[in-house]
Amino acid sequence: MRTEDVAGAAAGDGPDLRHHGDAEVRDDGSALVDLAVNVRADTPPGWLRERIAACLDGLAAYPDGRAARAAVAARHGLPAERVLLTAGAAEAFVLLARALKVRQPVVVHPQFTEPEAALRDAGHSVGRVLLRAEDGFRLDPAAVPEGADLVVVGNPTNPTSVLHPAAAVAALARPGRTLVVDEAFMDAVPDEREALAGRTDVPGLVVLRSLTKTWGLAGLRIGYVLAAPETIAELERAQPLWPVSTPALTAAQACVEPRALAEAARAAHRVAADRAHLVAGLGAFASRGVRVAEPAEGPFVLVRVPDAATVRRRLRALGYAVRRGDTFPGLGEDWLRLAVRDRATVDGFLGALERAFGATTGT
Repeated sequence: MRTEDVAGAAAGDGPDLRHHGDAEVRDDGSALVDLAVNVRADTPPGWLRERIAACLDGLAAYPDGRAARAAVAARHGLPAERVLLTAGAAEAFVLLARALKVRQPVVVHPQFTEPEAALRDAGHSVGRVLLRAEDGFRLDPAAVPEGADLVVVGNPTNPTSVLHPAAAVAALARPGRTLVVDEAFMDAVPDEREALAGRTDVPGLVVLRSLTKTWGLAGLRIGYVLAAPETIAELERAQPLWPVSTPALTAAQACVEPRALAEAARAAHRVAADRAHLVAGLGAFASRGVRVAEPAEGPFVLVRVPDAATVRRRLRALGYAVRRGDTFPGLGEDWLRLAVRDRATVDGFLGALERAFGATTGT
């Protein structure tokens, strides 16, 4: 584990922080089997589509987020003043970067790159704490500089699929420090174990949640922030008027109702079973040098693959899109991220991977 200062880095230096999995399935990739984007397949479900469609007659009115905000607050056992609805978690990162007065922000990597990109776009010098593969990408709170007044960490972390213990994440909290925990994939973890959402005893805690991954709403843009009322008020002042659309507000309210929470819980267990099937299948490639970052706890796995760039290109030719790993700080060109899919899709992918290896070795 090491700390890195990127204060002097130019915009074009280092990993491409603006590259995301959706780039793999645009344009000529639109017909590929998608293992690059971490959105649950076959979503949104029909009942959610109907709820969203039913609100369209009210689009002439300006959005009113009070009911959705109250519903999200109730879901986490919090008062409404501790909740801010946002146009996806990505907007929340921008608000944090622009609204909070911080001097020494640090991002724990490898992780989702938008937090660092937003901080750099807002003019901040950003420090990096780089977790190492040989340590299982595990978090050591002592590795974060004591002077950091904003720390960003994902849990479970994209792309490593590591689920850090809640106690280890909470240990990053300090008086005068804002601790931002990206829990965008926490609802894909059975029982949401190690979650900090809803906690009010951790000083400076800001938890981000997304409803786009489990419910297939990436195109609708809906997420939320959980934090102390004064932090929420500061972020809200930085938002434009009516930042979340009526359809997105409708979805937010629907996705935190008991029926939806029960469905998400069942989906989390299915993802865990499908992930185990994928990891076991990848184990057959150990003799080819393939290594899975384990234990994986998210709806994706990180895999080390010899000559990964060539393998990824061969997989595309065989009809499968996977996420390159070299755009994540702390990873190199020999890493790929694979979204968890159903067993039939995984079996098809594993067959394609076998053929891709055969093509790279000339066999």
